[in-house]
Amino acid sequence: MEGDDTDMVAAESTEADFDDMKRRLKEMEEEASALREMQAKVEKEMGSVQDPAAAATSQENREEVDSRSVFVGNVDYSCTPEEVQQHFQSCGTVNRITIRTDKFGQPKGYAYVEFLEAEAVQEALLLNESELHGRQLKVTAKRTNIPGMKQYRPRRSNPFMRPRGPFMPPYFVAPYGYGKVPRLRMATPYSPYY
Repeated sequence: MEGDDTDMVAAESTEADFDDMKRRLKEMEEEASALREMQAKVEKEMGSVQDPAAAATSQENREEVDSRSVFVGNVDYSCTPEEVQQHFQSCGTVNRITIRTDKFGQPKGYAYVEFLEAEAVQEALLLNESELHGRQLKVTAKRTNIPGMKQYRPRRSNPFMRPRGPFMPPYFVAPYGYGKVPRLRMATPYSPYY
């Protein structure tokens, strides 16, 4: 009779544990779904939805913008975007001027000019080797960077460094040591005045 009571108590406690585990699992699933909804909301607000269709669209958009842009090299460091715009105004309507700078805010010496029309690029290419602030500009069509197509440049070996690896003895080992010559051990007669 006592064994039956123990089994019933054990069965009730395992049932209660099982119900408690189910309840906690349901709470965890609700929390996970709430987190997923919050993450989707944040991604939507940030505009960083990582779907392949959006990435392809942005790549096509970038290519279209680059087809309307030119690279301008050898730009004077004191040149302002307004002066560059004024220089390229004769080619067509300028949409944007980008003068690249280093981490200290100093110009790098080149700029990108984006036009509203693609035909303006051909007109801008005619301004190659024109002068702005006493410097001869280099104008070329802007190229589109392809993600993942970085040029691989292997490390050059240093001719002065020996290769790492197991010790390899030199080709010829002198039996008496480096720079030593064997002494002749031939018996010679003693002659004090020779």
